Amino acid sequence: MENQIFELQYAIDTFYFLVCGALVMWMAAGFSLLESGLVRTKNTVEILTKNIALYAVACVMYLATGYAVMYGGGWFLQGIEVFDLGQVLADSAQNGFGGDSVYSNASDFFFQVVFVATAMSIVSGAVAERMKLWAFLVFAVFMTGLIYPIEGSWTWGGNDVFGMFNLGDLGFSDFAGSGIVHLAGAAAALAGVLLLGARKGKYTKDGQIIAIPGANLPLATLGTFILWMGWFGFNGGSVLKLADAANAHSVAMVFLNTNAAAAAGLVGALLTARALFGKADLTMALNGALAGLVAITAEPSTPSALQASLFGLLAGIIVVFSILGMERMKIDDPVGAISVHGVVGLFGLLLVPVTNSSASLVGQLAGIATIFTWVFGASLLVWFALKLTMGIRVDAEEEYEGLDIGECGMEAYPEFTSST
Repeated sequence: MENQIFELQYAIDTFYFLVCGALVMWMAAGFSLLESGLVRTKNTVEILTKNIALYAVACVMYLATGYAVMYGGGWFLQGIEVFDLGQVLADSAQNGFGGDSVYSNASDFFFQVVFVATAMSIVSGAVAERMKLWAFLVFAVFMTGLIYPIEGSWTWGGNDVFGMFNLGDLGFSDFAGSGIVHLAGAAAALAGVLLLGARKGKYTKDGQIIAIPGANLPLATLGTFILWMGWFGFNGGSVLKLADAANAHSVAMVFLNTNAAAAAGLVGALLTARALFGKADLTMALNGALAGLVAITAEPSTPSALQASLFGLLAGIIVVFSILGMERMKIDDPVGAISVHGVVGLFGLLLVPVTNSSASLVGQLAGIATIFTWVFGASLLVWFALKLTMGIRVDAEEEYEGLDIGECGMEAYPEFTSST
């Protein structure tokens, strides 16, 4: 009877893991729509190509090297896909039925690989409208196959940092990846943006900021809704289990807090934009919702619904000022990704000790410093090497005409645009 109960629990937890992974995979569609809506028409095909290609590259590289680096899973998941029920039951009997690992390792890989793709998607929007497509994809190989898995091994993988310490031992906690995924993606994006420079026409000679509006705000809004929906898998799946009462309640609280933070984040950004600009700024509202989601991702299980709402509200306010601040510093980020995922990701990590007593402020700061330093430094080296070899920025004429024609040889809306 005990074996039958365990098998049922194993099946439920594995199925839940896979469904949550599919929800996170759907976030790739959200990023694609959000970014294509916030760039100009002439760059639509290129940004869509980047998003679907980076997902494929992430899946290949994490299968080839990333999972092995992060968890020691073996090249190409050697042995992970083999299922031995007798061994699973024996391990569980030794460790106690209903223990920590009651799901298929293959489902664990699937859940992890979509997180890797999410981190890389963050980079895509920040470097939009002036980066060479193939340089971006080469960087994606290094980011998803090496840079992200190494920092992930120091946190979720449980490995020592440079053989000295594990971040978890210092009191660092990141439930679903505000730092491990979002801050890491933003750090890689920042390194690329600093070497790329701003888009042509973004700043006048005297430093005045010129707004470059996105081409399709309905797409951007739909993309945000899809990301919002996918985030339930992102955070909910990070509970790792479902098939017992305590974890089922934890999953429900994570869903509740994730939704509350996103809603409050949108309201916070919308009100802040109204106070600053006198208008309801849709793009700020969209980024406010995403900011609330990023902030609560670090710890969605321990706050109350009220606390989650307050965290989201603060995140929505912060992201507006961060986007404006980045523009003044001439850090040109067409979609606000560095602010949403980087600045707010850092904010979310600092909030963890407020509701989670197992985390410490010192531990959170150590984790932030380690993740940012490694990812930013390694990314800067890769970007710089690409700049010296194949180049990372398209020429001025191609940027003016649009990357759709120069990089992809087609237009997203040929009936409404003319090509040279």
